[in-house]
Amino acid sequence: MAHHPDTGPHTEADRARRAWRTVACGIVALAAAMGIGRFAFTPLLPLMQRDGVLDAASGAEWAALNYAGYLAGGMTAAWFARAPRLGLLASLAGVAAATLAAGWVGHGLSVEAGAALRCAAGVFSAWTLVCASGLCLGELARLRAAGRGAWIYTGVGAGIALAGTLAWACGRLPADRLWIAFGALAAAAAVFVAAALPRSEGKAPAPPARAAAPQQARDGGRSLPLVLCYAAFGFGYIIPATFLPAMARRLVSDPLVFGLTWPLFGLAAALSVAGAARFLAAWPRRRVWALAQGVMAAGTALPLVAASLWALAASAVLVGGTFMVATMAGLQIAREARPDNPTPLLARMTVGFAAGQILAPVLVRLLGAGRWAGWDAVSWGSAAATVLLALTAAWLWAGEGAPRVRGVIGCPAAPGRRG
Repeated sequence: MAHHPDTGPHTEADRARRAWRTVACGIVALAAAMGIGRFAFTPLLPLMQRDGVLDAASGAEWAALNYAGYLAGGMTAAWFARAPRLGLLASLAGVAAATLAAGWVGHGLSVEAGAALRCAAGVFSAWTLVCASGLCLGELARLRAAGRGAWIYTGVGAGIALAGTLAWACGRLPADRLWIAFGALAAAAAVFVAAALPRSEGKAPAPPARAAAPQQARDGGRSLPLVLCYAAFGFGYIIPATFLPAMARRLVSDPLVFGLTWPLFGLAAALSVAGAARFLAAWPRRRVWALAQGVMAAGTALPLVAASLWALAASAVLVGGTFMVATMAGLQIAREARPDNPTPLLARMTVGFAAGQILAPVLVRLLGAGRWAGWDAVSWGSAAATVLLALTAAWLWAGEGAPRVRGVIGCPAAPGRRG
């Protein structure tokens, strides 16, 4: 008997519902893993310093270990290439547990134990990003709704904005209570994803067999420059992403003032992804990435020109408004390069990104607390980030050695389709 096109589990309406459930799960997963697992420490650092829990040196160690954990997570995320759903759910549970436990630092847990928890949170965050990207983008492609993939990455900015707003609104509370509140939010996110994430009932359409081998050969030659460019991006964004609230605290001590920089950063990140999906849909993703890194370079340079709150706010908007666009474009290019199994390439890119973001604070630490030509160590690190971002943006735009992938944001171009 012929199957009626308007009934059954595979109608257009059913596919649309499953696609939006997948998008919602991706948003919530990335909000928890990145907004909390990776970046909750940024708005809480000045509060923990205020509470006497951390000093500048131990704060730097917590941040560095989180970056190191993210690197380790990127190096091991390929373990979940055949079980991305398991990896996603396990890593979300890990983010929640590590964040909840951080609330007991100073109340039975040592500062060193807190640093180990931040390292673990970094591992779980990397696993979540890789598994959520591969799983959700693959499911959307299978449902013929790949154009909605861009919306998944609004979760990172939304999570940062939520965490930053909570830290700002409750900035006069002890930081340990905020750690527990963040952990509870991460646990709720893990429960939601476990309950709502649709189970795949098939595979995404594969490219024709005659095109698969040449595609994989081209990917082998292009993945290294892709990874290197992603590593440069990681180096460039991490200094403002780590130090913006602390830089603002030097200018004003009220947490209701300096704390605004981080929710502003997150709000810009969330809105920028939606804006890119709406207004840059016809652009090649390589050029979207280049534009994002060029604007980011302006954001890292601005505090060097003017040491004021308005400059830091503008930097938060410029860097926050581009780092997730660059992330989205880079990961979508990787998904196009290996549509059969993107997890290993996504993991290599995450490793490069993590290595870059470890190198930047290490450079700041090596420069120390001295001043040269009127600049402190953070300023010199920002200058290095500006130069590197500007150079890689120009290289990506020119396309020399970069992947030449075209298509709608969130919707990888079909193999063999002319650009």
